[in-house]
Amino acid sequence: MHALEFKITALELRKQGLTFSEIISHLPRGISKSTLSYWCKEVRLAESQKLRINQISLEKLKLARQKALQNTHLLRVQNLQRIRYECTPLLPLVHDQRIARIMLAMLYLGEGSKTRKSSLMFGNSDPSIIALFLGLLRLCYSVQENKFRCTVQCRADQDTNELRDFWSKKTGIKTKYFYPAQVDKRTLGKITKKENYKGVCRIDYFSSKIYNELIELGTLIASEYPSSGPVV
Repeated sequence: MHALEFKITALELRKQGLTFSEIISHLPRGISKSTLSYWCKEVRLAESQKLRINQISLEKLKLARQKALQNTHLLRVQNLQRIRYECTPLLPLVHDQRIARIMLAMLYLGEGSKTRKSSLMFGNSDPSIIALFLGLLRLCYSVQENKFRCTVQCRADQDTNELRDFWSKKTGIKTKYFYPAQVDKRTLGKITKKENYKGVCRIDYFSSKIYNELIELGTLIASEYPSSGPVV
């Protein structure tokens, strides 16, 4: 088949309302869409044919976007896996009490309360952050469990007993050491929309000694990095 025959075939197929991709499948390799566009520029399509071609184009665009999102997600997962692999050798260090104490001091310096000097006060809505704080505290110090007190801070439509039991299980602190829940009155009549929100767990531990140690250690570490960045 010569070039002229290719063109004639392409024109006939285009008049039938086929897309350029469909036409290419009926022709030998080497015929590009730009060539087909040039050959078929004078072909007038019926409205139904235009509609069909546009619909096919939209479907292809939709599939292309879905594939792009999947590829982006895959790349992100692979990147996170690589980062996790590179960070894994550092994990044994966190069981060293000296390093754990530094971690605890920095965590408290950033997230803990500094208003009361006689005890620690640490709150968060993320169970993993609460677990990290308690895990480090119990590793670094010989804590007395009866010196813990917990307060659940929640929204008006939440079950305070259920939240108390939830945080008791997550913290390992008995429910008898929980103060009455603090309900945010501003949420009265409003539905909690955030799924799996368990309120904020505030932990108090009565020890001025540990409080002062963590604040002093955190302050000393922070003083080792006095500059916010290079001078330009």
